[in-house]
Amino acid sequence: MDSTQPSRERLTGVFAPVLTPFDGNLAPDARRLARHCKWLLSQGLRGLAVFGTTSEANSLSVDERESLLEALLGSGIPPGSLLPGTGCSALTDTVRLTRAAVRAGCASVLVLPPFYYKAVTDEGLFRSFAELIERVGDSRLRVYLYHIPPIAQVGFSLGLVERLVAAYPDTVVGMKDSSGDIANTRAMIDAFAKDGFEVFSGSERFLLETLKRGGVGCITATANVNPAAIDRLYREWRSPEAESLQSRLNAVRNAFEKRPAIPALKAVVAHYAKDPAWRAVRPPLLELGAGETAPLVDELRETGFEMPL
Repeated sequence: MDSTQPSRERLTGVFAPVLTPFDGNLAPDARRLARHCKWLLSQGLRGLAVFGTTSEANSLSVDERESLLEALLGSGIPPGSLLPGTGCSALTDTVRLTRAAVRAGCASVLVLPPFYYKAVTDEGLFRSFAELIERVGDSRLRVYLYHIPPIAQVGFSLGLVERLVAAYPDTVVGMKDSSGDIANTRAMIDAFAKDGFEVFSGSERFLLETLKRGGVGCITATANVNPAAIDRLYREWRSPEAESLQSRLNAVRNAFEKRPAIPALKAVVAHYAKDPAWRAVRPPLLELGAGETAPLVDELRETGFEMPL
């Protein structure tokens, strides 16, 4: 691997794991995706974590992800705003997607552990990431570890993170912690943030505490629909209003947590955009029914929620 490491801009702020729209044949709709990405950036977000969990990335093929990335760049989305998810169960797929992201000039990549086999060891996970980094073999590569054990059931221990950072200090540079356990987020920050390791919360529910502890922001599904309000807390977290801003974000988050997250988020985008095509999800997910959407919109309105598309 090339040992000459270029300097990099630290990633901080709020990122949206961007929803993937589909057309009537359940093919990814690049035009709608680009339009949504541009709107998100116009609302103040630092960047776009495309091809994450909320993006239904593991229902997309490698070819589809590469094609969508090319389409976003072709539409004028700045590559430096993109944090693509590239982690797959197959090492070769992860390498291919990661290489494509690096070649495109993306800010970094967000990498799931190989998640199909359960009860794997830290040694096995270390070897997987070592193979990825060495095979990509590019000094521009920056990896953010994607820790989401509620879904993947495979995650990153403190010991594994310590070993990866020690072996690849200029490549393994941060983490998205979607454990839902603020104690784990605190532990990661306490162990590694002093050396520049960047810890993002996986939910705006923990944004204020993450920032107070020394984390750098959040990568959160509800940034698809509530981006400006989440970004405001990031910018004003030291202000006297911070606790109130956090409470308002939590109220919006509560409405989505009562429902299947991806279908609910898509239903809200469809409602405010007046674009029913946004409701489509790929099986095995199911669209939120019309009878379920109206109560969700009403509940959001009661919080003061707005989505100015």
